[in-house]
Amino acid sequence: MSKAFGQSDPAMIRYAYRTFEPEDAALAEIRRRSALDGLPDIHVGAFDGRHLEILMRLMNARKVVEIGSLGGYSAVCLLRGMAPDGVLYALELAEERARLIERNAGDAGFAGRIRSLAGPALETLAKIEAEGPFDAVFIDADKPNYPRYLEWAADNLRIGGAAIGDNTFGWGTVGVEQGLSPTAAAQARGLEEFNRMAASGGRFRATILPTAEGMTIAVRIS
Repeated sequence: MSKAFGQSDPAMIRYAYRTFEPEDAALAEIRRRSALDGLPDIHVGAFDGRHLEILMRLMNARKVVEIGSLGGYSAVCLLRGMAPDGVLYALELAEERARLIERNAGDAGFAGRIRSLAGPALETLAKIEAEGPFDAVFIDADKPNYPRYLEWAADNLRIGGAAIGDNTFGWGTVGVEQGLSPTAAAQARGLEEFNRMAASGGRFRATILPTAEGMTIAVRIS
């Protein structure tokens, strides 16, 4: 409940979790395993994961790319919403994380439907272009490169496909011009450019869900 999707009233937060139950035992187990493996607790929030599942269901998504999968929590959420024959290309920097993602997705019932790829994302993306066009690209990786990931999505999504960016409020740093550390400023600039490109770049029709951390959804229109 630490990522309460933008609702600040504790009673409403409890109501939402009680009613929709966004995190089940399988997802909680991925969190537990990831912590044991030393991964930081930066998975998507439980409701953000449910948002991803519902978006995939609405799109009847079959081919999806995830840029930044950590331990596989969001990968399982995406796969749950995808068509039964859908394939998820999950990108992570480190080989050991790629193997963990495959294990967690397999244990959640998605063995054979996830292709976990290790290496720098921009290099890996170039290698999978022939598998496209894709139905969706979920971006949850290094923030300064968000604009480059969106450029790739614009070229490799089908018309009507969606680029989804997480953390696009930048933890309160977007639109802030002073007082940021160099690292935070670089992240904020990347996220601001990503949001600007999604909102007014001409290739997408976009909105931002006012979750606690911001989730930008951009549908390719040209």
